Amino acid sequence: MPWNKHDYPVSMKNLEPRIRHKAIEIANALLEDGYEEGRAIPIATAKAEEWGENHPETENSNSKSSSEKKSDHRQSSSTERRHSEPVASSKSHDNIHVVPTDSGWAIKEEGKSSYQSTFDTKAEAVDAAKALSHKQNIRAIIHNQDGQIASSIKS
Repeated sequence: MPWNKHDYPVSMKNLEPRIRHKAIEIANALLEDGYEEGRAIPIATAKAEEWGENHPETENSNSKSSSEKKSDHRQSSSTERRHSEPVASSKSHDNIHVVPTDSGWAIKEEGKSSYQSTFDTKAEAVDAAKALSHKQNIRAIIHNQDGQIASSIKS
């Protein structure tokens, strides 16, 4: 079920409205890509918070129309951005994820339900993901034990 600004997961209620709107947008895209709600919500929340850090709302932007904000955004230089490599769109399925499993850790291709490979420890999985990321020129997204995104690696 797609969410909107009036009907969204309870876990998003404490997010700042613009961050919540972005999280809803990301979560709906993830659901469309076949993610389960239980995975889409924490991923979308983490990504929206990261987006908020990289796109701070300035004091004078509150009085601008959305078209003025878009114009300002287009004019900003890439040197003003904190990260030079954005995470690939969820529709691309190029990312790999290091995720917890019942018996250890696994590398999973984005958009797939089966694991690419499994490991006893997170360190082993992260090392393998780094190697894959470098070899295939893709992003590796590292999750915590609770499933939240902890970091990402782009070689």
